[in-house]
Amino acid sequence: MPRVFITGLGFVTSIGNDAATVTRNLRELRHGFEVFPPFQKPEIPVKVIGTIKDFATNSPDPEDWTFPAGYKIKRELLRTMAPNGLFAQCAMLQAVADARLTEPDISNAHTGLYAASGGSPYLLHYHNDRLNKVGVMRCSPLGIVASIAGTLNFNLIAAFKIQGSSCGFSSACASSAHAFGFALDDLQLGRQKRMFVVGAEDGNLDAILPFAGMRTLSLQTDPNLASRPFDAARDGFVGTGGGVALVLETEAEVVRRGVTPYAEVLGWGQASDGWNVAISHPEGSGSAAAMTLALRASGVAPEQVDYVNAHATSTLIGDISEARALRSVFQDSALRPAVSSTKALTGHGLSLAGVMESAFCALAIREGFIPGNAHLTKLDPECAGINILRTTENTPPKIVVKNSSGFGGANVALVFKRVA
Repeated sequence: MPRVFITGLGFVTSIGNDAATVTRNLRELRHGFEVFPPFQKPEIPVKVIGTIKDFATNSPDPEDWTFPAGYKIKRELLRTMAPNGLFAQCAMLQAVADARLTEPDISNAHTGLYAASGGSPYLLHYHNDRLNKVGVMRCSPLGIVASIAGTLNFNLIAAFKIQGSSCGFSSACASSAHAFGFALDDLQLGRQKRMFVVGAEDGNLDAILPFAGMRTLSLQTDPNLASRPFDAARDGFVGTGGGVALVLETEAEVVRRGVTPYAEVLGWGQASDGWNVAISHPEGSGSAAAMTLALRASGVAPEQVDYVNAHATSTLIGDISEARALRSVFQDSALRPAVSSTKALTGHGLSLAGVMESAFCALAIREGFIPGNAHLTKLDPECAGINILRTTENTPPKIVVKNSSGFGGANVALVFKRVA
C-alpha cells in the first residue's frame, strides 16, 4: 500500500494560532487557560476555559465577528458559518499554505476532506429560539447549514471546492481521530491521493457548560490548577475550542511536489469498550485493543514506541482507565514509552482533540522534542508505573502513538514515524 505523510498543518488553538507559537508553548509548557467572563456567575460553578485569542465570535451575526486581518474570508462564506467554521477556515488556509498546495491540487477528484465537529449548540439554540418567537419565515435560510453537526464539512467542502471523498464524523471526543483513520484508509487503498482532516469546536458557553451537568468539568478558579491529567488532585477537564487542519498525502504526491513532510503515518486501530454510554471501561480494555490493533497494522512492536500522546483529559475515571490500558500494552517497565497529555496545556477540545493532538505530535516529531505533562504535582497512585514526563525532553521521538476516546467507549489509536 502507498506510504502516507503529513505535509501541512494549520492551527487556531488556545496555545496559539500558528505553528511557531504552538511549538514554543508545547516546548515551554505554557497553557492557554483564562478565567472566562460568561462563567463568572454565582450559579455557574465552572470558571476557566482554554480561550481562543484574537477571535471574537460571541454574536449570532457573523458580520459582527472579528478575526486576524491576515485572513480574507468573503461575506457569503461567513454567513453560512458557526464560530467553529471560522476557526476551521483559518486553519485550512494555514495548512494549504504550509503544504504549498495550489488550487488545482485542492479541487480535483483525488483530493478529499473529512471533518469533525459537534456543530454549534449556540447557533442552533439561537435559530430555534427565533423560529419560536418570530415565526419560521423570519428565520435565516442559512440557519441550518450554519448550526447542525455537519456545518463544518458543508462549509469547507464548498469553500475549497472539494471534489473527492467528503464526510463529517461524529463519535464525540474520538471524532476527528476517526476522521484521520478513515482518511488514511482512503489514501492507502488508492481511493484518494490527498486528504484534509479537520476538527473544530465553538469553545463557548453553550458548547462547554453542559458538561458541568455531567460533573466532568474542573471547578478550579486558578487557571494554573484547572487541567491536571494523571494528578491525584485533578477534578475534571477544562473545555476549549478552536480549529486544526492537517494535510495527508501519498508518497507519490510528496515526491511529485517536492515537499518535506512532518511525519509518516504508519497505521491506526479502533475498538469499542462495550461498557457504558459515557464512562470508559475501568480496565481500559477498548483503548488497549485500539493501541494493539494500531501497532499491528503499523508493523511496530510496543518496545519501539518512544512517545504516547495520551487522551487523558484530567477526569477522575478516564485517566485511570487509560493508564491501565497503557500498562497492558507496554508491559515491560524498562521499555515503557514517555507519556504526556497536552490537554494539560490546551484543555479538552472534544471532537477537535484527536486531530489537534495529532498535529502536536507531528510538530514534536519534526522539531525534535517530547512535550512534558504540565501541572503534575502528585501522581495518582493508580497511574503508577507509567513513564509520565514532568518536563519537556529535547529528544526526537521516532515512533509516536496518539490515543483518543469518546462517548460509548469509542477508542482510536494512530501511529506516526519520524521521516529519516
